[in-house]
Amino acid sequence: MPPRPEIRLLDRTSPPHILTLVLLAGISALSMNIFLPSLPNMTAHFGTDYRLMQLSVALYLGMNAVLQLAIGPISDRYGRRPVLLISIALFLVATLGCILAPNAGLFLAFRMAQAVIVTGMVLSRAVVRDMVDDAQAASMIGYVTMGMALVPMIGPAIGGVLDQAFGWQASFAMLLVAGLAVLALTWADLGETARPREVSLLGQFREYPELFRSRRFWGYALAAGFASGAFFAYLGGAPFVGSEVFSLNPAALGLYFGIIALGYMGGNYLAGRLSVRVGINGMILYGTLVAGAAPVISMALIGLGLAHPLAFFGVMALVGLGNGMTLPNATAGMLSVRPHLAGTASGLGGAIMIGGGAGLSALAGALLVPGRGAWPLLAIMLATSAMAVVAVLYVRRIDRLEGPPASTPPSAARPPHP
Repeated sequence: MPPRPEIRLLDRTSPPHILTLVLLAGISALSMNIFLPSLPNMTAHFGTDYRLMQLSVALYLGMNAVLQLAIGPISDRYGRRPVLLISIALFLVATLGCILAPNAGLFLAFRMAQAVIVTGMVLSRAVVRDMVDDAQAASMIGYVTMGMALVPMIGPAIGGVLDQAFGWQASFAMLLVAGLAVLALTWADLGETARPREVSLLGQFREYPELFRSRRFWGYALAAGFASGAFFAYLGGAPFVGSEVFSLNPAALGLYFGIIALGYMGGNYLAGRLSVRVGINGMILYGTLVAGAAPVISMALIGLGLAHPLAFFGVMALVGLGNGMTLPNATAGMLSVRPHLAGTASGLGGAIMIGGGAGLSALAGALLVPGRGAWPLLAIMLATSAMAVVAVLYVRRIDRLEGPPASTPPSAARPPHP
């Protein structure tokens, strides 16, 4: 493979800088959770029921999953750059609509439209695969997701401060400013990294079966889906465990809640440092085993009578650590199965993760009732982690039977179009 071109910030004739990719992924994560502390004030502002305003999360995630199915094929057909620029512009319009919405119905409509910013998360990964081969892609994706892992930790805290100082609209105003900055940076720094294909958009969607027939794709997708499912189950059940089992107040719960994100950053760092050396399948296996150890350890500690919150929340750092090792590599694996469909694979894989994770989150919430403690949640996390191990062992078996997939040179071996 020819040497990688030199990367220069704010130069569209060179591959995009990793800072641009981090911010593209980060604004998508920020949009998901910065406003959560404002939900009570938003309920009062619109004079509605709290359960209705909570739909601003569920509807956003649902639209997020649906859009990921379309973003990939569209970007494979027309290129990454125009799809990103148009999506960010639409996000800005939707964000302004959220700020100015006169009632809850219109707010929820604009909130659903905001989900278009998931393009940044999907295509930042596809751009990495355009630029480098699969092992290097896992390394770069690890660094990109390590940067964006900070956002879920600090986003709600920032939103809470803005709400207290300026009202609930301030969080959306910050998203508007951040979106403008990311739009300008993307325009200046990100040239086209994928050569637009001549296949029609309908033909592009018809190529989904090519991914569906790939056993390796399903192995990687299920490994990522089950691994992230343990995390989504935690998101759905941990607030109940913190308040009902350990009697934590909201401030303390917020501090304990963030421990898993620290582990995720550590796992991303290890993915960035070790993926090229260890290989993506090895990193996925080690990551899923580390994550699977967490619920086992927590069950043992709670079973021995340790009633401290760290017996649950502290151990969850291992789930974050394992996911940080697993997800960048599983994503790189999905994208490398059919490199000419990297955008499609990124979108489909993301939809599988979000959709499955949302279901597991709801399941955790349904099973957790007073008197059962943390056991149902820990059982779900253990089961999904075990299934992630099975999925990566399936991929390793395919490699033993058929050999590793043929390496296809990434499109960044060619200079990107300005």
